Amino acid sequence: MSRRIVIALGGNALSTRGTDPFDIQMERARRSMAVLASLVADGWQIAITHGNGPQVGNALRRVELSQSEVIPLPLSVCGAQTQGEIGFILALTLGNHLYTNNLDKPVIVVATRVIVDADDPGFKNPTKFIGRFYTDDEAKKLMREQGWIMKSDVGRGWRRVVPSPLPIEIVERNAVRKLLDEGAVVISTGGGGIPVIEKPDGSLDPVDAVIDKDRASAVLAKNIGAKKLIIITGVDRVSINFGKPEQTDLGELNIEQAKKYYNENQFPPGSMGPKIESAIKFIEDGGQEVIITSISQVAKSFKNEGRFTRIIP
Repeated sequence: MSRRIVIALGGNALSTRGTDPFDIQMERARRSMAVLASLVADGWQIAITHGNGPQVGNALRRVELSQSEVIPLPLSVCGAQTQGEIGFILALTLGNHLYTNNLDKPVIVVATRVIVDADDPGFKNPTKFIGRFYTDDEAKKLMREQGWIMKSDVGRGWRRVVPSPLPIEIVERNAVRKLLDEGAVVISTGGGGIPVIEKPDGSLDPVDAVIDKDRASAVLAKNIGAKKLIIITGVDRVSINFGKPEQTDLGELNIEQAKKYYNENQFPPGSMGPKIESAIKFIEDGGQEVIITSISQVAKSFKNEGRFTRIIP
């Protein structure tokens, strides 16, 4: 198998509920990047992607609260800002780990645009959770007073939702590929990428949406020739009948089994659903393996140890 892999970090790798102080986010990043540094040391060629759900929601809320004082910014620009914010944190902490372990590998952050379809139905049906969690009373007030669209996030509380079109192609794919060829560790496609639409003349326009980072990661992996996709989430394994007495954790399953469970609506659309959907697409596009697990189990999964879910053709 190729040594080139894509590792998709969830936005909650830094902030679990969108309200964690910066020093706590930095400490979470240090712990996560220590694991990825060990994979670099083992010779893996790594492109890192990351979510931005808590951060982009906070950025948009700051815009709304300060618009009487400063120029407001669109959601697309908030997404670009969080690419820089989170990319800096990951590059700093990973770079420090590589330096202290005498690994001469540059860590480069690429501001990444992702092409979407202007007519994607996702623009009319917002589903992507962003920002912090709210109680029932808080959510009702925000929907009434701010006009937000909000949904319940698997019993954890209410969150704002925004449009989430499907990614088609990574604009900076060739740059990411060349940087990997030169030996760099690349942080790319942050927050699913900055969504843009292609006009008839070939130029690009930004649109206000947040692309699911797992879906975008699968497209990036295909674009750069990676055969292995790692999706890091808050649980060790994918489960069916989640939260019920008959809950069953899944170890290894093939793509047909994954499709079966997906079509049975075993995976919520706002959480595990896009991860399974992305895994299926990646395998169908020629990928050889998808690992879905927590950060604590990633290194173990490379040794076929620990608790994780593997999806294969």
